[in-house]
Amino acid sequence: MRDKKDNATIDLPGFGPPPAPEAPEPAPEPQRRTRARKVALKQVQLELLEPTDATGLPVWTRDAGLDLTGLPIWAPDN
Repeated sequence: MRDKKDNATIDLPGFGPPPAPEAPEPAPEPQRRTRARKVALKQVQLELLEPTDATGLPVWTRDAGLDLTGLPIWAPDN
């Protein structure tokens, strides 16, 4: 047989009236720090390992040890 009203659950912990909410302390306002102004560095053009043209490709220069295709010239040892 089943009871119409279950009084046993009222006696269990956690089933009572909710506790009164404590007044939370107001959060302190965040302190604003002043930013140090960054000094802009002067831009300097860096030289690459080889000089380049406007397209960014290396400038072609004549090398005595290379033929016109850019391959090394194999000379017999004397």
